[in-house]
Amino acid sequence: MSGHSKWASIKHKKGALDAKRGKIFTRLIKEISVAARLGGGDPSGNPRLRQAIAAAKAENMPKDNIERAVKKGTGELEGISYEEVNYEAYGPGGVAVLIDCLTDNKNRTVADLKHIFDRHGGSLGAPGCVSWIFEKKGVITFDKGVAEEEKLLEIALDSGAEDVKQAGDQFEVVMNPADFEKVKKAFDASGLKYSLAEIAMIPQNLVRLQGKKAEQMLNLMEALEDNDDINHVYANFDIPDEVMEARS
Repeated sequence: MSGHSKWASIKHKKGALDAKRGKIFTRLIKEISVAARLGGGDPSGNPRLRQAIAAAKAENMPKDNIERAVKKGTGELEGISYEEVNYEAYGPGGVAVLIDCLTDNKNRTVADLKHIFDRHGGSLGAPGCVSWIFEKKGVITFDKGVAEEEKLLEIALDSGAEDVKQAGDQFEVVMNPADFEKVKKAFDASGLKYSLAEIAMIPQNLVRLQGKKAEQMLNLMEALEDNDDINHVYANFDIPDEVMEARS
């Protein structure tokens, strides 16, 4: 199972715990604020903000919280100014890792990242060292049993998606990022329940890990996901299902 699809599924299952700790709300508020600052506070003309607000609503974030985050981003309310910073790195076994951060202190963030990678058998790399391995795609994930592949394929292709792939016990509908909202709306209208819908960086090749390196990689991912400055992590590891499931 690839790093993106399986790790995303594990994160989804752990979502209730993360919400309790406030981590999901914190990250969504940062994303809404940055999206509003970069593209304006009107969701109808700002696709990134529209997606961030949709994600916040899916996590039952109160409307007032969303509106305050937008106003902080546009400068109508005072608040911390977050900067978007991206890093590239290598994990155990040469796994490629992309890290998207929203931070108010780049020096703190890069120091934290160096410490995390040193501790877990990896290292930060130079800009461009691994980004070429990844491609930006829209991804909508369904658990098997929710819908038949034939039905998913019909809706996906009719709405402009590129492909439907099997990924372990899930189906992944993949599309061009520009078609993400249109495809998502088609599935919303169909009544089929997806477990995850996002625009993500999808690896074009995978690194198979087993044993100690697999455990190191999963520990690295957990440490990265636990850092408040990190918004998204993408990696091209391929780890046996039984090892991944032990973490879910």
